[in-house]
Amino acid sequence: MVRLSETDEGLKKHLEDLNCGVYETTPWVSAPSLDQCRVAIISTAGLHLRGDRPFEIGASNYRIIEGQVMSKDLVMSHISSNFDRTGFQRDINVVFPIDRLRELASQGIISSVADYHYSFMGATDPRKMSTATSELIHLFKKDQVNVVLLSPV
Repeated sequence: MVRLSETDEGLKKHLEDLNCGVYETTPWVSAPSLDQCRVAIISTAGLHLRGDRPFEIGASNYRIIEGQVMSKDLVMSHISSNFDRTGFQRDINVVFPIDRLRELASQGIISSVADYHYSFMGATDPRKMSTATSELIHLFKKDQVNVVLLSPV
């Protein structure tokens, strides 16, 4: 991955001038202790099950990933000449830390791993995802999830 300091000045200026959201406050809520947490993952790695429809460029929807999924059954639709997929290909936990959550649950550090996790396509304007993310609140409640691990890619 190229570092910003190594890019030409035109691209560097373009990236620095991108309109990023500014948030006046950061909402915080009280959470239970970790050993009481049922954890789900939201990733923006463009992951989906083999056989499921791939993400399209700019997709604002999500794919459901079952909690018992095996790494070999996941595919990444996130493709770009500027995107290095090597980490994902070597260890899915880089973008979707499901094995680490399973380990934490088996050690009693967290209560449990959710039955369902969700993946979005990265490089999509987050404002376009607001309808889909609102749907997840109800799905998390149904799955009794009280902590979500965000894995931005």
